[in-house]
Amino acid sequence: MLKVALRGLLARRVRLALTAAAVALGVTLIAGTYVFTDTIDRSFDKIFSNSYAGIDVAVTPPEGVESDTDEGPPLPAALVRQIRAVPGVAQVEGAIFTQGVILDGEGKRLTSAGPPSFISSVSTVKAFNTLTPVEGRLPSAMGEGVIDKGTADRKGFEVGDRISAQGDGPRTPIRLTGIVRFAGVDNYGGASLLAVTMPQAQAIAGRGDAFNEIDVQAADGTNADALARAVQARVGDRAVARTGAAEANAQTEDIRDDFSFLRTALLAFAGISLFVGAFLIFNTFSITVAQRTREFALLRTLGASRRQVLGSVLAEGLLLGVLGSAIGLALGVLTAKALQALFKAVGADLPSTGSVIETRTIVVSLVVGLLVTLAATLAPALRATRVPPVAALREGVTIEARRSRVAPIAGAVLAVLGTALLAVGLFAVEDETGALSLMGAGAAAAFIGVALLSPRLVPPLSQVVGRPMLALGMPGRLARENATRQPGRTAVTAAALMIGVALVTFASIFAGSFKSYIADSIDTGSKAQAVIQNGDGFSPFTHQATEAVAQVDGVAQVSPVRFVNAELDGTETDVTGIDPRTFSEAFNVEWDQGDDALLTRLGSSGAIVSKGYAEDHDLRVGSPLTLRTESDQRVTLRVEGIHDDATSLLGDVVVPNATVERGWATTKDSFVLVDYAPGADPKPQVDRLLEDRFPIAEALTTDEFKDDQAGQIDQLLYMVYALLSLAIIVSLFGIVNTLYLSITERTRELGLLRAVGTTRRQVKRMVRAEAVITALIGSVLGLVVGGVLALLVSRAVDDLPLTIPVATMVVVLVVGGLAGVAAAAWPARRAARLDVLDALAYE
Repeated sequence: MLKVALRGLLARRVRLALTAAAVALGVTLIAGTYVFTDTIDRSFDKIFSNSYAGIDVAVTPPEGVESDTDEGPPLPAALVRQIRAVPGVAQVEGAIFTQGVILDGEGKRLTSAGPPSFISSVSTVKAFNTLTPVEGRLPSAMGEGVIDKGTADRKGFEVGDRISAQGDGPRTPIRLTGIVRFAGVDNYGGASLLAVTMPQAQAIAGRGDAFNEIDVQAADGTNADALARAVQARVGDRAVARTGAAEANAQTEDIRDDFSFLRTALLAFAGISLFVGAFLIFNTFSITVAQRTREFALLRTLGASRRQVLGSVLAEGLLLGVLGSAIGLALGVLTAKALQALFKAVGADLPSTGSVIETRTIVVSLVVGLLVTLAATLAPALRATRVPPVAALREGVTIEARRSRVAPIAGAVLAVLGTALLAVGLFAVEDETGALSLMGAGAAAAFIGVALLSPRLVPPLSQVVGRPMLALGMPGRLARENATRQPGRTAVTAAALMIGVALVTFASIFAGSFKSYIADSIDTGSKAQAVIQNGDGFSPFTHQATEAVAQVDGVAQVSPVRFVNAELDGTETDVTGIDPRTFSEAFNVEWDQGDDALLTRLGSSGAIVSKGYAEDHDLRVGSPLTLRTESDQRVTLRVEGIHDDATSLLGDVVVPNATVERGWATTKDSFVLVDYAPGADPKPQVDRLLEDRFPIAEALTTDEFKDDQAGQIDQLLYMVYALLSLAIIVSLFGIVNTLYLSITERTRELGLLRAVGTTRRQVKRMVRAEAVITALIGSVLGLVVGGVLALLVSRAVDDLPLTIPVATMVVVLVVGGLAGVAAAAWPARRAARLDVLDALAYE
């Protein structure tokens, strides 16, 4: 029977190629995701291992609540002197490594998105130095610096060029004295790195005489673990002491944790593509099993058992799965490079030191591809076993899937169950992993449910979407009839496209709703005429820029806002720092208990909490509140009021900026609300000030700020579109495959049409129109299902309006129709080229 399976595959090479392509495309993204993220992990592992190779003990700020931007409290210079006195210490040196902005000779930021730029000090201890000049020399004086080779190559920098940098102070001019490799690589994980002398680094970072890290070299014969324990005993809870190897591992793990979401998201898109591919495989085998009725009947006549027939069809699926998975695995390496290019296109130039292919990548890719293929093949294989031997005696006999009475019921149950799982994941589960798992299972169940129901929907939908095809005359009428001739086949083909369109629709509606929510929040909440933010749109920036803007003529007042993280009894808490004196004049606060007067007299131990947060944690006015901060401090507060802010700007807990500075050890502003004096428009002066002295920040009008926020959402949406395009492509393969097999099945019918006078052009039009009808059915179903998903999710987010981007939906329908035309191009040409006499004689 294995020979039968091989002959069955090789006898239908086009079907083999198209179906294997569906498996390969799904597996490709799985393999590509693992290769891509494993390469990133290995690259950072190499960077950190090389960075700490000569460091026996690394002393870093105390670790508190996880933060995306906070670098922890500075380590005072006195700590260096105390560590130097620890027995077994040979050399000790402070280091600066901080996020900043690097600008080219024209004052333009090197990066506005993706990996940030970093400012580093140059070590004077040979064992600690990780910089290797490839051109020029290391800096030795104020105003000198070196830049990583990757950035130099990308931007065309040369030794002697003048650039500038900014951290927590004004813009500082720097002359490049060299181009370097960092820890054996050309750049620091895709980021730009500027290294300067220690005094210069401290000045740029605004650290005074403090450091971000203190590095220790052990004396000969001293054990690094023992020395780390001794140093920890000396520094106490003011810092954390680890061996260099442990610190490298910790930073590698942090990077892996940061990228775990990326891996999960990419694997989710790969799963979508495989899910769509399963529909294609199922439909292909269903059609070919029906077309091979006499073949299976002849096998039964010759003595083959039902089990052997079942085994032969499953063997075809197994071989197809092996072939498709192997191709997909091979293409995964290229896909990893494509993903790298995609992220680079949106500003995230992630590191790569050579493709990494783990054993896990090979095993998972092959196993998943095989399981999906076999699962999709099982039902058609079981149908093949029902062919009676007597069918071999009848000419032209085929078996079709019987119209099941159970399928619509099962479809309705799955659709309801999927919706219920989505609702539970959205509304009832707080654990992020559990909620995402339930939502994914719910979406899959809903899609399968709709697919089972869709055969009943095909006839009425074909009548509606196929009406414009009547303008083609006879080809249009035949196309509409062909689409409804076998509704199950059309439904499965359309369902594959439905999934991709549904997810595109969901993403479009949700993004549009979120943009409307942000715009409404800004319009209803902000009273300011301008907003100052970091040029990258999300990072904090120096408070000195805020103070300088406040001195510009025509600026009435500035109100800085700071975002930090905290924990309350292990629960993540968003904390917003404000200036109590000015905030109520710059922002409309909705109150549940309290008023603007309360806000202006908020003291350093006072806090205002959101209504929802108060209900979740049983807080009321007068309740004590102890938060664990990012710098591992415990800040005890008293609830003074409860707000009901619908904009989400104020977060869970609101405290004065002085409290943020004390408990979180940060003075940087997340953004600043700016009020102008009556009749004044000082924005040109503010722009000039920031450009000259603080290019890290930018001033935006309210409308510009809304557009900037919308642009960030659109950028993410375009990336989602790009990743979903793979599922769309797989579904188009399904249309091509179905049409190709259908044309083979209808060879005599097409020959008869040609014999009675139908032209080649009319045959092409008929096939194209049939493809367009199928694609439009899938698109319409996708729009409906995607809209329902968006409605459910929008209800789960408080105050999120449901905004339907009508223009986008129209574009989706138009693109769906055009995709049908594209998918039909080859099958239509093949149908038109059939020889009339050969077609009439075809069995």
